Parts: sequence; structure tokens; C-alpha cells
Amino acid sequence: MSYQVTIQPSGHQFQVAAGETILDAAINASFNLPYGCRNGTCGACKGRVLEGRVEHEAHQSSTLIQAEKDTGLALFCCAVPQSDVVIECREVSTNNGIRPRIMPARVQKIERLADDVIALSLKLPSNERLQFLAGQYIEFLLKDGQRRAFSLANAPHDDELLELHLRHVPGGLFTDHVFTQMQEKAILRLEGPFGSFYLREDSDKPIIFVAGGTGFAPIKGMIEHLLHVGSKRKILLYWGARALKDLYLPVLPQTWLDANKNLSFIPVLSEPLSTDAWQGRTGFVHQAVLDDLGDLSAYQVYSCGAPIMVDTARASFQAAGLPADEFFADAFTYAHPSAN
Repeated sequence: MSYQVTIQPSGHQFQVAAGETILDAAINASFNLPYGCRNGTCGACKGRVLEGRVEHEAHQSSTLIQAEKDTGLALFCCAVPQSDVVIECREVSTNNGIRPRIMPARVQKIERLADDVIALSLKLPSNERLQFLAGQYIEFLLKDGQRRAFSLANAPHDDELLELHLRHVPGGLFTDHVFTQMQEKAILRLEGPFGSFYLREDSDKPIIFVAGGTGFAPIKGMIEHLLHVGSKRKILLYWGARALKDLYLPVLPQTWLDANKNLSFIPVLSEPLSTDAWQGRTGFVHQAVLDDLGDLSAYQVYSCGAPIMVDTARASFQAAGLPADEFFADAFTYAHPSAN
């Protein structure tokens, strides 16, 4: 049995197979709903069910509380229709017709960037390329059927290898394997690209990038794309980390500064070590943005990092005048350590 989903206000319609989520069916039908984690944690896919019934698969209760469900809100990445439904959702303007593909990839290079961060470079089969937009992510397909998502750190024009930045989650099955056992030339299966966190190039507004930790990865891809196409937009990069060692590619932003006079880089440490001898900015990275700029009504913001950082930035930036539709985010989420 299948059900029909109607998106309002666009009026677009698509079919959902039994047991399939609204988001998965939308992706398969090439409709572009906003989403991020696809596991019920980040809240990027939240929208309203106007008619019909859905049941939710497992999700983080704080992302969709019961009071929100009672008003018709749903997480489309977890919502499985139990009837024909009508949903209210802002569709993403374009993804250039790119559809996810499943393909094998060989580990070409493993580079330790910090004690707990590795850059993984993947090589696709000969004559294959993964078409994607700057900022999107891929998912590894594990042998037990689980998936692990990681953002692409390279720009679309630099697609000979796929670059990922992986932070070690102690006790995590997948990241433990990557950090302690994975060897170059290993073969992995992946699917992608995914995600509505990508660069909107139809705007000339100045851009604020706010990265937390390895949230720097997709933002790196976006900035390198902007430099490649010769964008004249003003770019402000705020990279937040705990200590100096966590700014795991410290030289790279300086090369961007040398190449583009419209770019500014502001690193912010929340807990610098005494041995860091840090003379730069300290505190929360979102607060540094507010302290520097105040009124954000004329900006566009891309934020990537831990959910609490993204949520705090979203709320405080909108309170400072940022239009709600000019905030784009990808909140990194992790599986429980026993399954990660």
C-alpha cells in the first residue's frame, strides 16, 4: 500500500511506500525538502501535517516535543504516513537535479590532523565522479545496515578525491575502526550526496560562516568554491574550538586571506590551555559574531557544528535581526557510543 503526500503551498505531490518516511520518499521523487541529519536529531526537516496521520520512528524527544506533535508538527525524516497526508513545508529552491547514488570508494589517504581528527580521502572508481553541491554530505553504508554521515570538505570543482574530516568518538564502532584499524586501499560503500546545507549562490549578501570543531569541513568546501568562482561577496569565517590544537587546519584560512581581500577569519577558543599562550578571541563563537556585528539583518549565515551551538546561534542571530530564511545549518549528531 502507498499513500499520497501533497506539499503546501507548492501543491507538489508524490507517493510514499508502506513504511517509508516522508523525507525518503520526497528525495526519491526529486522534491527538495530541507533536512540535515536524517535521524530525528537536528530538527531541520520539521514541518506541519495539515491533513492525515503519521507515526514517528525513533527520534530525539527534545527535537520534537509532545506539545509540538499536538499542534501538528512532525519530523519528516522520521514521519511515516498512515493515510494520505497534506504537509506544510518550505521547499528548497534547487539542488540542480542531483540525485543520490550508491557507489564503492577506495581509501586513498588517511591523514592525522589532530589527536582526534582524521582527514579521509576517498577515490571513486575510474571515470566516476560524485556530483554534489558545496556543503552537502555522504553516508557510509555499513555491513550491519547502519549508516554514518560525514560532510564533504572539498569543493565540487576539486572532485578527484572526496575529502572528509572525522572526529574520533571514543567507544564508537565506526570511528574506532577508522582511527585504529582502517588502512589505505580499504573499500567502502557510500551513498550521496545528501543535505540541504549547501551554498545559495543566487544572493549577493555578505556571508557569515560559523563553524564549531569539525563543522569546519563543509564550510571549507563552500569557501573554496566561492574562491574558485571568483565571488565578490564579503565572507566572514568564525571558527570556534575549545583549545588551539582543535583548530586542526590552522594554516589553511591564512592562505584564503592571501587569495581574497573580501575574506576575514576570526578563530574563537572557549577553553584555551595555558600552554596555548592564546591572545585571540575567547568565549562562545556565536557571541563573537554578535559582539562584532550587532545588527545581522543584511547577512546570510551558514552554521555547522554541535546541535546546541547551531540552535543557540539560530535563536540569537534571529533576535539580532537575521531573517529566518537566511540561516542555513547542519547540526552534527552522533549515534550512541555502542553503535557509532
